[in-house]
Amino acid sequence: MTATKPVRRLITVDDAMGRSCKIADGPSPDVRTDPARPGYSSTRIWVTDRTPARIGSITDTLHLPHALEPPQGGSVCRVVTFPPERGGSRISASAVQDFFAAMGSPAASTGGKDAPHPYMQRTRTLDFCLILEGGITLVLDTETVALKAGDTVVQRGTNHAWSNRSGAPCTIAFSSHDAGF
Repeated sequence: MTATKPVRRLITVDDAMGRSCKIADGPSPDVRTDPARPGYSSTRIWVTDRTPARIGSITDTLHLPHALEPPQGGSVCRVVTFPPERGGSRISASAVQDFFAAMGSPAASTGGKDAPHPYMQRTRTLDFCLILEGGITLVLDTETVALKAGDTVVQRGTNHAWSNRSGAPCTIAFSSHDAGF
């Protein structure tokens, strides 16, 4: 499986004269992978720790703890590449738990013996998802939904998984926001 391409991250600010300028331009330094899924990458772009977000003197936010969920009252933007699933869902339960622990969200995992997909998860978030490239299947408790590049999902704290049943990688941009039930 080939490595995923880096995600370019451009950060802008207003300088001392009030003029807009860039302060960073290059691959995001926060990339997580999953050894059980070669080709999987989750690239964190930006995190906020409150709403409204501070924009004045903040120059980066990737020092904040890594988790699938944003900080309380905050948000997180990430770009995720899902490789094609090979061999169905024969990933061990311990590999799935290791993944969620490495992502900083061990309690998010809801997969199990009777789950429709081993990577089923639930987070207390409102997620805006945009499929950038490829195709993917959104797995819900009661159905599956095929999605393609250009499709969007408003994921509202539901139990779900992302299953790439195509023959090519799928890349999705996620904007996740702290939410409540």
